[in-house]
Amino acid sequence: MTGLQTRVAEAKAFGKVAVLYGGWSAEREVSLMSGNAVLAALRGRGVDAHGIDAGRDLLAVLAGGGFDRAFIALHGPFGEDGTLQGALEVLGLPYTGSGVLASALCMDKWRTKLLWRAAGLPVPEFELLSAASDFDAVAGRLGLPLFVKPSTQGSSVGVSKVRHVSELRDAWALAARYDHVVLAERAIGGGEYTAAIVDGEALPVVKIEPATEFYDYEAKYFRDDTQYRCPCGLPPAREAELRALARSAFELVGGRSWGRVDFLLDEAGAAYLLEVNTAPGMTGHSLVPMAARAAGADFPALCWRILETTLTEGGA
Repeated sequence: MTGLQTRVAEAKAFGKVAVLYGGWSAEREVSLMSGNAVLAALRGRGVDAHGIDAGRDLLAVLAGGGFDRAFIALHGPFGEDGTLQGALEVLGLPYTGSGVLASALCMDKWRTKLLWRAAGLPVPEFELLSAASDFDAVAGRLGLPLFVKPSTQGSSVGVSKVRHVSELRDAWALAARYDHVVLAERAIGGGEYTAAIVDGEALPVVKIEPATEFYDYEAKYFRDDTQYRCPCGLPPAREAELRALARSAFELVGGRSWGRVDFLLDEAGAAYLLEVNTAPGMTGHSLVPMAARAAGADFPALCWRILETTLTEGGA
């Protein structure tokens, strides 16, 4: 894939790089794994990279550290929701990933779906839940099974698959521990897929086949029985359509640099967009590295290519 070929020949072009990971969100553990993997990959290619476990003093550390750019490997609130991106803009420090607006929007599944739906892109039918919701009526409108999820968390934190209406209130209560905005979403049963976007190019689609009830936190990061298919098994023309859909969905929310678009297919093969991850996982179980390998780029080459986006106008 020509889009993942190296454009910068020497590591010194990046200067001093801060790899930001950890933080204090519910995804801290995953972020530490992602950040350490990126740090090792960049150092292995000669980049002057420094790992920073993001604490409340992060901005002071960055301001006084003489850094030239930042690779964001923080997941969840603060690191992925536009807050950090705005601070880096104030510091004048180029960074990987999307800007303030796209980061904030994509962290909010509800508002992302509203935008996609308004633009005519396909999303699963959904409703908002609250303590006052008529749970029987919601289940009747959306059908069962359905998924309940907090709007502003990643890594399937707080997500439940609801098979019986009696489970719906408890599922809402779990999701509400993480966010005051809780979504109930119709289950789409034809398979889960994802497409990575790197510098405007949609990489090969990955099909996800969890051995568990759904692709939850354990299945994403710790279980070894989740199956990933890349090639995804779809006809080439259909995969090309889905890659184009993912790219359009990413561009519509203002995404740049790199990210990942998750979507489902129903039994008839129709696609439904789920969400955008603007700082995807970079662990041994993560999906963007799998797609990059299928495109001919190993993990260090992928990290290098993502870091290259900070040297262009759109990555600063």
